[in-house]
Amino acid sequence: MSTATITAPGPGANTTGHTTPTHTYDLGLALLRLAVGLTMAAHGTQKLFGWFGGGGLDGTGRFFAMSGYPAGKAMAAIAGLSETLGGLGLAVGLLTPLAAAAVVGTLINAIAVKWGGGFFAPKGIEYELLLALSATALALTGPGRYALDRLVPVLRTHRLAYGIAAVVLALIVSGGVLLTRS
Repeated sequence: MSTATITAPGPGANTTGHTTPTHTYDLGLALLRLAVGLTMAAHGTQKLFGWFGGGGLDGTGRFFAMSGYPAGKAMAAIAGLSETLGGLGLAVGLLTPLAAAAVVGTLINAIAVKWGGGFFAPKGIEYELLLALSATALALTGPGRYALDRLVPVLRTHRLAYGIAAVVLALIVSGGVLLTRS
């Protein structure tokens, strides 16, 4: 384990700051990845299989069609796969920027569907917004050291450009999907 430290400036101008071991940040990122990733994976399995009280492909497909999406069942499958696979990818830290993009893209559509319901749950967008921004933060910061991305040579060292590209991809794809709504 690395003994590198990150120096954070103290609150006053004359303080020298403190050091925090990087593993502390890595542990925090792992916890955030697990929370967001497993939440999204469970949500996706509701769509795909009807688990955890979900509608399955048929029920979710009807909801998508009612919300103005063409081919409701196909859209339910795409959303369910994006949430399940993106969520699992985030949870284990595998292909983190792309996993985050999958999650962000589906949540942008969820926010658009619920947009007129205000901010607070159950009709508002607070839950979806929190998950979308958390996934965006993970795309931008990287998964930390406790992630499978450390085994992928091109992702071993996180680059902000990967996170930005993933978020832009999520915005473009989700925008395209939103344009299909009637």
